[in-house]
This record gives sequence, structure tokens and C-alpha cells, in this order.
Amino acid sequence: MASDLNIFQQPSPNFGIRRGGVIPSMIVLHYTAMKSSKDAIQRLSDPKSEVSAHYLIDEAGKVTQLVDEQKRAWHAGQGCWGEINDINSYSIGIELDYCPSAKCNFDERQISSLEKLLFDILKRRSEIRPEFIIAHSDMAPGRKFDPGMYFPWKKLSQKGLSIWPENILDLAADWGKFKYHAERFGYRASCDTFGGWTDVLDVFRLRFLPKQEGKLSPVDMGVITYLSNNWPNIRNND
Repeated sequence: MASDLNIFQQPSPNFGIRRGGVIPSMIVLHYTAMKSSKDAIQRLSDPKSEVSAHYLIDEAGKVTQLVDEQKRAWHAGQGCWGEINDINSYSIGIELDYCPSAKCNFDERQISSLEKLLFDILKRRSEIRPEFIIAHSDMAPGRKFDPGMYFPWKKLSQKGLSIWPENILDLAADWGKFKYHAERFGYRASCDTFGGWTDVLDVFRLRFLPKQEGKLSPVDMGVITYLSNNWPNIRNND
């Protein structure tokens, strides 16, 4: 683990074996949407809840590990990214102690600890590239919305811990081309009973264009085309 990051251990019983013996090749970021990190840890450790995550980071930056990275935590739920539809087997789940009703930025101490943790994971796991660090909402359009519009994706990208579109050109709005580029990047509208293409547009905007509203626009097209061309999702779940 990272030498300058203290990681507290509080094992959760909620985990299983990664199906097919796969090794994690992606990271999914969440928010807890609970009153406190204590409440979140209790829920993530309660066998009746049937949910967990590998790590939780509280507002002050304290990192708690609940499930060993080698094990399959139960954080993602139904959804998919690219051709992967068993996200739990292929991913490491990180929960951030944050309540979206506050409508505010994430605590800098929390983001600093997240950056250190991500640096450490990526250093140890070459299979995980920055484009494979995704939002919970990315893999479950219409069902999940975390880590939400206030999460600092651009800041993480500046440190090589995420991706961000730059120098975008406006392109003609075209739903057929949007669907093509969205799928090429990794979004799916067919793997979750909650999702449709308008839901994909919503979660895409939530992450990359949080102030964008209304119908499909040239700005949307420019960004999704840039993402698709620069980071096409070419993996599969075999």
C-alpha cells in the first residue's frame, strides 16, 4: 500500500470470489449518500444488506478497507461497461462519504486521499488504466447517479487518474452517431432494465458536461466523439 497513506482495516463479511478467476481491470467510484461514514460502514458490513465495497474514504480523508482487492465486493449492482456485465468481478469499488443533497464540492482532504489510493492501485495494477476509472452512474444509466456532478473528474485527469476531453469541436447533433460513439467509449443502454439512450445522455453529461441541459447538442456530439476516438473501449469479458 501507499507509504504515505494510512489504511484502516475493518473487514466486511460481504464478498465472494471473482468469477472466472479474473483480476480487477477497472475501478468504480461511488458516493455513500448516507448521514455519516459510520452509518455507511455499518451498512457495508451488515450481512443483511448484501452490499460492500473494497474501500471507503470519509470526508476527513480517512481510508478504510472493508474487502481485500483479490475478492469480489458487492458494490456495483446491475449494469455494464463495454462488454463487461459482471462489474463486481472486474472492478475495485471505492465509496466516498458524501451526501448529494448538500449540493457542494467534495472535501479536499477526501479527494487527496482518493488520489493517493488511486495512485497506489494503478502502480500495483497495470491492467487498470485511467480510462477504466469510471463513475457508478456510467455503468448503470438511469439507475445510479454517483459520484455526481460535483465530483472533480477534471482535477483527477490532470494527475493521470482519469480522463477529460480537451479542445472540443462542436459537431452536428445526430442520435445515430451519438449512440455509436457512446457505445464505442463504453456506455450501454441495453444491459440494464432501467436504462435508455436518454439516460445514457444524462449520465454522460453528469460526468463530462454537468451544466448541459436540453436536447442532444453539438457540444454533446463533440465531447462523445472525442472520448470515443481517444479512449475506445476494446476489452471484453472473456
